[in-house]
Amino acid sequence: MKRIISTNKAPAAIGPYSQATVHNGVIYVSGQLPIDPATGELSTGNITEQTNIAMSNLKAIVGAAGSSMDKILKCTILLTDMAHFAEMNEVYGKFFSNEPPARICYQVSALPKGAIVEIDCIAAE
Repeated sequence: MKRIISTNKAPAAIGPYSQATVHNGVIYVSGQLPIDPATGELSTGNITEQTNIAMSNLKAIVGAAGSSMDKILKCTILLTDMAHFAEMNEVYGKFFSNEPPARICYQVSALPKGAIVEIDCIAAE
């Protein structure tokens, strides 16, 4: 049975999807854009700022599901410019104390709302 996760500590979904779903002890978090949950506005900052906001949103949703960053199994990162990889990677790494999850990173031609990064994850409850 699927359980829906929703928190006001992360931005509301901008389409017909849930912030996260849980099934059989696994949390599937939707892609997080660098949107400020308090204002609903997309950050127009650089990759460092946008990555920090996207990761903070992801952390809030994982927490709302009763889990933590240490239980993330895999992340997918979408960048509109692979030249941002090193800066994104530096911010991303600060969210994991040790034993970071598996990960994949793609360059894409565009992201919703004009964001330059989007991050999703799969985590254990």
